Amino acid sequence: MFNSILAQASEAAVTGTQLIGPKAGAAIGAGIVAVGAGLGIGKLAASAMEGIARQPEAGDNIKGSMIVAAALIEGVSLFGVVVCLLAAL
Repeated sequence: MFNSILAQASEAAVTGTQLIGPKAGAAIGAGIVAVGAGLGIGKLAASAMEGIARQPEAGDNIKGSMIVAAALIEGVSLFGVVVCLLAAL
């Protein structure tokens, strides 16, 4: 199977055809953006919970900062998804 993939790739390189279209590339890019945003927000939440566990009296400040940071991450990821989808058009 791997040999057939390599053969298709080499044939595509010789003939100048594309293996995947721009819509598939946009879908892959949007997926990567979504995974990155999920990992970022997960790390943010984990660090916030750890900080609240260490200093419970600072919980309100940490929660507020976490919400602002999560909103910024969401905004950047939405921008990335829109750019990927516009690239397919």
